[in-house]
Amino acid sequence: MGRIPSHRLLAILRAESEGFIRVKIEIDDDKALERIDRKIIRSNNACADQLELAISDAYKRLLFPSLSKEALNAAKEKADDAAITVFAKNLRQLLLGSPIGEKRVLAIDPGFRTGCKVVCLDENGNLKHNETIYPHAAKNDWTSALKKLASLTEAHKIEAIAIGNGTASRETEVLVRKIQFKNDVQVFVVSEAGASIYSASKIARDEFPNYDVTVRGAVSIGRRLQDPLAELVKIDAKSIGVGQYQHDVDQTKLQKQLGVVVENCVNAVGVNINTASVSLLSYVSGIGPKLAENIVNHRTENGAFSSRNSIKKVPRLGGKAFEQSAAFLRIKEAKNPLDDSSVHPESYAIVEKMAKDEGISIKELIGNKSRLQNIDLKKYYTETVGLPTLKDIVKELEKPGLDIREEAKVFTFNQNIKTINDLNEGQLLPGIVNNITNFGCFVDIGIKESGLIHVSNLSDSFVKDVNEHVHLHQQIIVKVLDVDVDRKRIQLKLHK
Repeated sequence: MGRIPSHRLLAILRAESEGFIRVKIEIDDDKALERIDRKIIRSNNACADQLELAISDAYKRLLFPSLSKEALNAAKEKADDAAITVFAKNLRQLLLGSPIGEKRVLAIDPGFRTGCKVVCLDENGNLKHNETIYPHAAKNDWTSALKKLASLTEAHKIEAIAIGNGTASRETEVLVRKIQFKNDVQVFVVSEAGASIYSASKIARDEFPNYDVTVRGAVSIGRRLQDPLAELVKIDAKSIGVGQYQHDVDQTKLQKQLGVVVENCVNAVGVNINTASVSLLSYVSGIGPKLAENIVNHRTENGAFSSRNSIKKVPRLGGKAFEQSAAFLRIKEAKNPLDDSSVHPESYAIVEKMAKDEGISIKELIGNKSRLQNIDLKKYYTETVGLPTLKDIVKELEKPGLDIREEAKVFTFNQNIKTINDLNEGQLLPGIVNNITNFGCFVDIGIKESGLIHVSNLSDSFVKDVNEHVHLHQQIIVKVLDVDVDRKRIQLKLHK
């Protein structure tokens, strides 16, 4: 029991719960009874036989069932912890996925019979236009679809196109790449995981009360390209589908751990308070769902916040909440440039003194690496501010508001691979890691079925942690090892 891998135990327990197998814990009964007898039976007299019978009966009826349950529960708890850790790592990587930033996006939620839903978003993710095109079977109206996409791209000054990676994704990507755009337009394939959950949620209905679920789903795809973190926090993390056996583990423990991950990611990136949704704001330290609503309502009624101090005017946002949240709430193009940094307002006076001592303005000090590195930090020690804090302040001033996430990169699948039947052993293909587990990682190679790189095929040496070799949404090259068309299984190897 102690040696079985966590994912294998969870698979066994799921099979039992579905009624396919029965799980039974076996113990060496004779050995167990012998040890108990030695502890309790002290003499070889008339009572010994009765004690032995009593021990045997108690063991079979009470002790063995209890020990079995305890052993299984302990193993299950250990497996839960391992699965939750995997999910948490994946979720963090997903939330910190590469954003394209404030660019105008045309998003497509592909489909065959029902058509492809198309939406146009401005640089802030606001919906400007939506309609449906029918380039695939049964209508096959390619010509009209090409003209419409080209027209919308030009009319809305589109800078990037996001295509959902679900049904008809490859066919839609081929269509889009046939268009001769007048300007440079980047094309991305975006994960749809959880988009349908969002589109039917109360959050989506509140955001787009006059649009149906297909429009909301397409908007979510486009916004994920602009800023994955801001959009994915609106979806229950368990619905995103990254991890292993997330529905089989302790749900309370899972929810708590995922909540911590989301909050840490939001705080690490920071939040533009003038554009952030209620969902995003609610994960900022010190701000819960109610305060987040108050912030958005205040912003709607009074306009954009001009400074961090103006945040204090939000109803019920007291001093403690401001103290906890201020450094994570950013004001773009504020009068005080520190309002768009992670420097806490409590430390503004220190930065002002640094700038004054250097004989320059705060604006001139920010980003001036040579000046900042020559500052004698000992001059700014106080009872409450020590060297670690001062070093953090200088580090932030060197690159204020720097997004810790990587920039989004354009990616293209092998255009000759359309279905699993096109695969052959030995092929080298580009792919994107779309899930990570303890036993390996799954890779999207541009067809319906994802391929598996088993942990043994990630490296020629022993792999202790899959995350040390790949990360979620990483663009990699894989080698096809085996293709089982009937079972729709693809074995891959990471190509260095």
